[in-house]
Amino acid sequence: MRAVGIEAMNVFAGTAFLDVRKLAEHRGLDTTRFENLLMKEKTVALPYEDPITFAVNAAKPIVDALSAEERDRIEMVITCTESAFDFGKSMSTYCHSLLGLNRNCRLFEIKNACYSGAAGIQMAVNFVLSQASPGAKALVLATDISRFMVEEGGDALTADWSFAEPSNGSGAVAMLISDQPHIFQVDVGANGYYGYEVMDTCRPTVDGDAGDSDLSLLSYLDCCENAFLEYKKRVPEAEFSASFTYLAYHCPFGGMIKGAHRNMMRKMAQAKPQEIEEDFQRRVTPGMIHCQRVANIMGATTALAIASTIDHGDFETPKRIGAFSYGSGCCSEFFSGVVRKEGQQRLRAMGIESHLDKRIELTMEEYDRLLVGSNAVKFGTRNVVLDDTFIPRARSAMDKPVLFLKEIKEFHRDYEWVG
Repeated sequence: MRAVGIEAMNVFAGTAFLDVRKLAEHRGLDTTRFENLLMKEKTVALPYEDPITFAVNAAKPIVDALSAEERDRIEMVITCTESAFDFGKSMSTYCHSLLGLNRNCRLFEIKNACYSGAAGIQMAVNFVLSQASPGAKALVLATDISRFMVEEGGDALTADWSFAEPSNGSGAVAMLISDQPHIFQVDVGANGYYGYEVMDTCRPTVDGDAGDSDLSLLSYLDCCENAFLEYKKRVPEAEFSASFTYLAYHCPFGGMIKGAHRNMMRKMAQAKPQEIEEDFQRRVTPGMIHCQRVANIMGATTALAIASTIDHGDFETPKRIGAFSYGSGCCSEFFSGVVRKEGQQRLRAMGIESHLDKRIELTMEEYDRLLVGSNAVKFGTRNVVLDDTFIPRARSAMDKPVLFLKEIKEFHRDYEWVG
């Protein structure tokens, strides 16, 4: 079977973050319950940041490292998102243009809540395996943002907030998929998918979410179990507790993952509580480290968990990662792949942790000002010039040029490189 998987990978999680414990205290949330989130920070999208700036900033180092001939072999660009600002036009065209890619390229978008990134990976993997264009590469851009807003004249301090606010983040993961899987070699044919109609969560407007968090948790647990059982039908020798050195779960918040892993270990391995806790610390926590600093980035979160696992795991010898993706509504998939020392070295060279460290921390006053409608670019905005004096220190936080939204003219978005 031909090798296929992630050739290169990078994460961009914005220029600003919030300490979620400070946010919980600021909102007067139950701190005992807050502990169960297992979250530390969340990336906050500033008015001049959007899904395109996140995606392009993640992909730029990957594309720049390619030769001209290699860049021209990118024949597919897929944006994976639930944060698109146009009901018709795909964001992939913006990303393709800003990255200066070859015009002989398929450009399209995938929407399926938090499952979209995994769907994009599988679409790209099968394109490479098809050999329809031998040697071609696909660029998968999983990118999402969350914005909490207060109407003009409203008060952020008295708004109706919940535990969704500290757990929803923003960011992007860019992945180059090819027949040179330096980072993550996919186990071809080793995947189980499971989905059905459920109204657990939805995004009825681009700028707002709705749903039933308890139903979402139950659906997540159901899908995790059944997706793995389908995986096991295709890989009969697979054992949940022994076949994967690490597990990278879609991570809405850390506490949810802990509960899901507990459920799986009880059902699949009849494990006792102490054994489950030790297994969680050993196999799951490496994949949560980046997620705990960025929060839930929807379609990009499973890929972020894979990146975190590779960054923080031990790959002196090749190791297999089991990955689980869940998207509300719902669709899910359990798949796996092998990572080697070379893959870890290549990913660490991208400096993801250093990037997260460079973000500026917002004060609660700055954050509350950000929530007021006048500072937000809402869905359907026709014309606007972005205020580059709003939290200007974020615009110079990084040590390299960063793409920001400059203005919108008759719905078309114009961008600029700053720094």
